[in-house]
Amino acid sequence: MTYLRGVVLGALLAVPVHAQETISLTVASSHPTVVPWVGMIKTHFMARTDEILAETGNYEIAWNEAFGGQLYKANATLSSVEEGITDIGWVFSFLEQAKLPLSQASSNAPFATSNPALQLEVHQELLETNEAFRNEWEQYNLKVLGLTGTDLYDLYLKEPIGGIDDIDGMKISAPGVLGNWLRGTGANAVDGALTTYYTDIQTGVSDGVLTLALGALPIKVYEVAPYINRFDAGGAFSGAVAINRDSWDSLPEEVQNAMIEAGQYYTREHGKDLVERHETAMNKMVELGATIVDMPEGELIKWVNKMPDVASDWADPLEARGIPARDFLAAYLDGVRARGETPARDWDK
Repeated sequence: MTYLRGVVLGALLAVPVHAQETISLTVASSHPTVVPWVGMIKTHFMARTDEILAETGNYEIAWNEAFGGQLYKANATLSSVEEGITDIGWVFSFLEQAKLPLSQASSNAPFATSNPALQLEVHQELLETNEAFRNEWEQYNLKVLGLTGTDLYDLYLKEPIGGIDDIDGMKISAPGVLGNWLRGTGANAVDGALTTYYTDIQTGVSDGVLTLALGALPIKVYEVAPYINRFDAGGAFSGAVAINRDSWDSLPEEVQNAMIEAGQYYTREHGKDLVERHETAMNKMVELGATIVDMPEGELIKWVNKMPDVASDWADPLEARGIPARDFLAAYLDGVRARGETPARDWDK
């Protein structure tokens, strides 16, 4: 009996022990994790990837975190992933108009939908079905894993206004392409981002900002621009969580599949979060001293009709370069309409 136990034990010891492989990856962003969609990279994308990989135990990720501009600022989000300064990062498409022109479609068709989750769903479908859109991102040596969008936009100002006519002559900070939303209003757009708004208002560079509740709350914009002049202007596609293509190609298939699933989960949950937390963020800013000024009915339509044909101004130069901007714009708006929404203005007609 002792001999038999020894044989069995020896046989078990002879079976090779499976070793878990640890893969080191850097994940970074220009914005801090208090900004919800950046924080969700950690709490949703990274955490979900870890959960999926733990099911087999073959691999684990050693995440090297560099959030909040530790490696690069907001004007270098695309190039930093492209060049491998980080393996994974949030790419802020608003500030990449030249390199990511089709990604500006929703921003150049303002107020097409006030449902952030729906807007993300449409862009996810376009990423999968529209070759031009997918190639626009992949040409920069990266693979898109998850998408980001915005909640609803309002004007955060030093003083209250009674309607869109009152911003004539004001200096208003806005990120990149969203400055187009101020065309026709008489306001002067000041290029900026969440990381600069507070100082811009505090120092008089601008009189306020065109921004969203989930961004305004964590950076405390309400302290320097306490009047939230509420229009509930529609959201827009804002970028993607992407991975450097060389880093991606080096990963085992199991890890790639886990990240694809985690990226889809991130996109869905981010969309839900935008909807659910918008009102919560607005209410919290009121608790902290902000005042919401509800705009009269019809002011949003009045605003959008003040604008020149920003969609054509965006699309025509791209078409001249052989970029199918009009087809993509139509595909985006058709995707919105197919889901039961009615754009405030038919930018594709």
